Amino acid sequence: MATAPVPAVDDRAKGRIISDAPLSRPVPVALRYDPGRSPATVRFVFPGAVEWSFPRALLEKGLRTPARRGDIEVWPCGRVQTVVEFHTEEGVKVVQFDTATLVRFLRHTYSSNPSGSPAASAPDARTPSARR
Repeated sequence: MATAPVPAVDDRAKGRIISDAPLSRPVPVALRYDPGRSPATVRFVFPGAVEWSFPRALLEKGLRTPARRGDIEVWPCGRVQTVVEFHTEEGVKVVQFDTATLVRFLRHTYSSNPSGSPAASAPDARTPSARR
């Protein structure tokens, strides 16, 4: 008996690009997860088809405590914001998100994750955030 394909997740978020300028700049971001493509990976897609892929576990850990892998760092910023830093040879892009948006995205990824794929328990929005 064939199993039904597992649905991909394609959520939308509004991030804020943080820079030395006095005002931050809003940026739309597509938050994507395709368990058929890579069950342990999430993708953040920015305007201009700029895409960053990184482990879902990194995003989840970064909601609670600073976490880094390769060119991406995720850390809680107070109780309601999370910062994702994307490091390149040209510099660092710092994007701030509402933590609730990222928790909701992670919950969607866990609800779509097929059994047997790498996964931990879904994140809990009530988990206290560490401060950086």
